[in-house]
Amino acid sequence: MMVYLFLALAAQAVPAPTPLPPPAVPPAPATVRVVLDTADGRIVLALKKERAPITTANFLRYVDQKRLDGIGFYRTAKGGPGFGFVQFGVQNAPKRVLPPIKHEPTTQTGIKHLSGTISIARYAPGTASGDFTIMVGDQPGLDADPSQPGDNLGYAAFGHVVEGMEVVQHILDAPTSATAGDGMMKGQMIVPPVLIRSARRVP
Repeated sequence: MMVYLFLALAAQAVPAPTPLPPPAVPPAPATVRVVLDTADGRIVLALKKERAPITTANFLRYVDQKRLDGIGFYRTAKGGPGFGFVQFGVQNAPKRVLPPIKHEPTTQTGIKHLSGTISIARYAPGTASGDFTIMVGDQPGLDADPSQPGDNLGYAAFGHVVEGMEVVQHILDAPTSATAGDGMMKGQMIVPPVLIRSARRVP
């Protein structure tokens, strides 16, 4: 009897295991929000300044120096119903354009060209400056792909639309000129361009 009593008391003396804390959830990457006030409505962008610091800082220079005020969405590239991208920017206007920036490929940033993603237009890597595109529909063909030959670095995505995709869709459907534009851009130029009244950071 004493043995059983001792075992019972010993069992009662063992402290209950301390529950493990829940696994830490890493904080979401920091973003900066920018509002584009356009003639067709409001578009809000969340720019991923930690994942694409060079490209985000470049866009914010255009915003903070008001270089996007009064320019327009001038191009719509339609790839099918509800699919394509729209483009806006300074079009190398001497009084608006800033020096080109270093290329940040999607393999480095992890930001893919999904629907609503904002990316920067370029020719060769390292030539991007002040023209930007917003995706309508997922477009993985614009991501970097090291398995492909030649220029396989894709375009530099750096944020996404968090409000106003219906405005982007409306711009995608805007009428175009059959003759304006050169090369692959012929027939894609919006007439008239959709005015950006202002571009501002969200306080």
